[in-house]
Amino acid sequence: MQKVRDIMSDEVECCTLLDNVYEVAVKMKEWNVGAIPIVDGEKLVGMITDRDLVIRGIAEKKPGSTKVEEVMSDDLITVTADMTAKEASDLMAEHQIRRLPVVEGKNLIGIVSLGDFAVRKMIDHQAGKALSEISEPTGGEVQH
Repeated sequence: MQKVRDIMSDEVECCTLLDNVYEVAVKMKEWNVGAIPIVDGEKLVGMITDRDLVIRGIAEKKPGSTKVEEVMSDDLITVTADMTAKEASDLMAEHQIRRLPVVEGKNLIGIVSLGDFAVRKMIDHQAGKALSEISEPTGGEVQH
């Protein structure tokens, strides 16, 4: 059975608590990503998605100079590299999220996204199941 370490990306672009939301948005554009982990040293402290920027930033009329802490999600669902890919896809489906930070202790060591399952040719029905459950409406809460 595939482990998260077999499918995760270990080259993850991050921002720090010193960055503001404008800098995060620029980095998302530059790196062509929709989510960026926020770290303090190597310790994962949060995650910001493009949706977070819109819902918690722009829609709340917060300026670009707003600290990332005011917009980021800090109640994160994470996985370890030793978890199975199925366990990770089940967590994604259960919590309706598309990306999971991979941690060792509290340190960020990678990220696994829904696309990683398909790219790594994981069993199609697992990725499909996760995607179909993630795509179901949830009643307006912010997705990570």
